[in-house]
Amino acid sequence: MNLGRYVRRTAGHQPRAEAVVCGPARLTYAELDDHSDRLAGALHGLGLGKGDRVATLAANRAELVVTEVALYKAGMTRVPVNARLGAGEVAHLLRESGARAVLVDAEHLDPVRRALPGTGVKTVVGYDGADGADLSYQDMMSGNAGSPVDVECAEDDIAVLHFTSGSTGVLKAAVQTYGNRLALMRKTVMSADARVGPGDRQILAGPVTHASGMPLMGIFFAGGCAVVLPRWDPEEFLATVERERATHAFLVPTMVNTVLALPTARDHDLSSLRQVIYGAAPMAPQRIRDAWDLFGPVLSQGYGCGETTSGVLFLSTEDHRRAIEGGDEELLLSCGRPLGEAEVAVVAEDGTPVPDGEIGEIAVRGPDVVPGYHGEPELTARSFRDGWFHTGDLARRRSDGYVFIVDRKKDMIVSGGFNIYATEVESVLHRHPGVYEAAVVGVPDERWGEAVKAVVVPRDAASLTEAELVAFCAEHLSRMKKPRSVDFVAALPHNPNGKIDRRALRDRYWAGADRRVN
Repeated sequence: MNLGRYVRRTAGHQPRAEAVVCGPARLTYAELDDHSDRLAGALHGLGLGKGDRVATLAANRAELVVTEVALYKAGMTRVPVNARLGAGEVAHLLRESGARAVLVDAEHLDPVRRALPGTGVKTVVGYDGADGADLSYQDMMSGNAGSPVDVECAEDDIAVLHFTSGSTGVLKAAVQTYGNRLALMRKTVMSADARVGPGDRQILAGPVTHASGMPLMGIFFAGGCAVVLPRWDPEEFLATVERERATHAFLVPTMVNTVLALPTARDHDLSSLRQVIYGAAPMAPQRIRDAWDLFGPVLSQGYGCGETTSGVLFLSTEDHRRAIEGGDEELLLSCGRPLGEAEVAVVAEDGTPVPDGEIGEIAVRGPDVVPGYHGEPELTARSFRDGWFHTGDLARRRSDGYVFIVDRKKDMIVSGGFNIYATEVESVLHRHPGVYEAAVVGVPDERWGEAVKAVVVPRDAASLTEAELVAFCAEHLSRMKKPRSVDFVAALPHNPNGKIDRRALRDRYWAGADRRVN
């Protein structure tokens, strides 16, 4: 197999159709096919071959997309580095991955240079020129004839080392094989909601090195166009929808929140949108209703992770309609039902399924589930058992198959012997009109062990008090679940993937404590 063949096939069918738009850059399918061949050939010219690891570190740009296709064509292993990481984390990724080359933009060249000692990197390629790098991307492209590159790959060859943070905060790499990535393409095009075909244009708003880039090869397989935002800006997102007549978009909840907060949101023509998929973190039901009101009846939700090569549960637009317009309000708390070939179970500690309605851990198996973590045999053994990947997400299953996440195992609060799920409390807080964003963590308490702490970002001009929010929660939650205290902050910490960083938040309150509860 070779994933690049699907780009070449689509280029043969519609060479002049746009494949990639990013800022001023616009590439047709013929150009994407040619540029990726040129880069793949140039990488071979550096002495790199099948299975060699090549890292990328750059903000969103068209060259990142070309690089991904080129590495697939060359049968190499892509090591995407999140552009928000520091030099120490970059050094860790380069060492652990065994990367032999790095392609980097000018903005991130200095941290890459500082990270190189002790790594196996031999060549640094500058997307913006050779200044400070060993080679220029443009020189590599122009110096290669662009002959087709098509290296035969096996299903278990490594396509991507997908680094993600764990409960300890240490970056670990899920080993995504070429077979996993092919399964990702299949599930993208099998779903009527997710398929982006000829004439369709999907906005990818986050870093294409990570979750936002997962749909790329499925888009190219089906013949659509990927509209990549160079950086996130809610006003620019809305302007891009209008200008490009975008039909699809993938957003994380924090992005949706910033769009909803814009007073000018309704000044843009969003009528071209047929599908807005949100995922990567829970979204409060009230925010979902607000988004339905703004974007129209076009919402869907995906649940997945790097270890499952993107989504394995899906809450469709019709599910949203049933929840918002049909009276099944509980569905707004669900992340959906199994998507494509994935099998999803809710299991007890011993791996046996729990009865419907009871809380267990989400476990997944299927062709999109990775074989394990790179260089982490013990972690692999703990997380991958009897063919199932255990996600660490606690959930319950409804009798009709819908799955409802209640919390991460590591985020569960144990207070006075009772299990309290942070996401349940957060969903109530987000229903208060004065709350823009909220996170809930357990903090030290001499009597209860842990107490529920709410950390809240108020909406602009909102006048909130601790007593008001505690009383509001008491109306909707049992006494033991309501926050014992509330802190008001200007912003919550977010990790490089845009999710609220509960670990960093929790650390503020546990610093100096004699005993940690995890």
